[in-house]
Amino acid sequence: MKGHTDIRDLASSEGKEVLVRGWLYAKRESGKIRFLVVRDGTGYLQVVAFAKEVSPEVFAACGTVGQESSLEVRGIIRREPRAPGGFEMGLKELRILHSAVDYPLTPKEHGPEFLLDHRHLWLRSSRPHALLRIRNEICQGVRDFFYDRGFVLIDSPMFTPAACEGTSTLFETDYFGEKAYLTQSGQLYLEPACMAFGKVYCFGPTFRAEKSKTRRHLTEFWMVEPEVAFAELPEILELAEDLVCSLVARALDRNREDLKVLERDTSRLEKISKPFHRMTYDEAAKILEDPAIRARSDAQGAPPFTPGGDFGGFDETVLTENLDRPAMVTHYPTDIKAFYMQPDPANPSRALCVDVLAPEGYGEIIGGSQRIHDHDLLLARIREHQLPEEAFKWYLEIRKYGTVPHGGFGMGVERVVSWLGGVKHLREAIPYPRMLHRLYP
Repeated sequence: MKGHTDIRDLASSEGKEVLVRGWLYAKRESGKIRFLVVRDGTGYLQVVAFAKEVSPEVFAACGTVGQESSLEVRGIIRREPRAPGGFEMGLKELRILHSAVDYPLTPKEHGPEFLLDHRHLWLRSSRPHALLRIRNEICQGVRDFFYDRGFVLIDSPMFTPAACEGTSTLFETDYFGEKAYLTQSGQLYLEPACMAFGKVYCFGPTFRAEKSKTRRHLTEFWMVEPEVAFAELPEILELAEDLVCSLVARALDRNREDLKVLERDTSRLEKISKPFHRMTYDEAAKILEDPAIRARSDAQGAPPFTPGGDFGGFDETVLTENLDRPAMVTHYPTDIKAFYMQPDPANPSRALCVDVLAPEGYGEIIGGSQRIHDHDLLLARIREHQLPEEAFKWYLEIRKYGTVPHGGFGMGVERVVSWLGGVKHLREAIPYPRMLHRLYP
């Protein structure tokens, strides 16, 4: 059999004989008719074999071929609204390339640990397949968004000599006899780059050694981080809004079938538009200090909110539960935020920063700030945080040669994909999740 057609392109082949290559996803039979569902990575195709239209050998093979066997099928494409994708194939020829036996992921309920142990095979199933197609679209959407706006991609290093987001979550490694750490963020290396190019971004894996088992944490995750020279907090808020709105619209436009597989209520996503809701940290704190909210927190066993402290998962959910769009919470206390965040000149106890909280209980998807551009203030902050000055010499030098206000943010890809796909745990939004007790496969 020569030449083949992708399943996603079958609409242009109606009434024609085509060859499709793929894997057996499912099968069933009814009397003298056997149905195969074939997947090829681009879609699903129902193949119908009538006993009177194929050879006895082909009809028998349709009944014995095992789940996930690789095969080629040839036949006539016809419209069938009830079939996956709206088309089906009337089978003429079948060729089994490899016969799979006892495929472990049978059409029954499996526990999450079993599925994660078999993640290399679970990727073939409809749910992770749909979710990772959404991820693919979001990653491409990120690149298109920044490219179209004149941003330059700058790849930040994976090995760093010091912390970016606090020393308690660093993965330490030996770097030819000296200590090095897996990056927590590419931001520090983007700041010098934005002084060279004006608008830059990095996009890659980041690592946090958090001993957390919550559904919102991974030890390895992907983050996109733009950094913009001459930008202050208002410009950063607008850039974050535009990026999120662009990605939501792209998923709705290009991933309708995937969202349908995930049974996602897309009406919630269709309401995402500018402007996002805005509130300061102090306004958010007043909501969380309400006695009724505290009672709910106690009833659910969630850690109580402490004024001046950071928000937990329960707190972020409460702040957005009645909202139809994300909330942008600004001006957190300076002493709970990273050392590089610019204090508010009107109230230095508050930082010029933002967390973007997704609705429907998905929590923070973006964190960003205006950066300190004054050399002496940044040096004082490094010392307050007891960070090694020598490791940040290069970072301080940016503030000595043509310093300007600048800012940016980090967006977690898995958090956005989880929200768009309507799934509760980040482990589903990355091909091979790395968690506190998960390093296999």
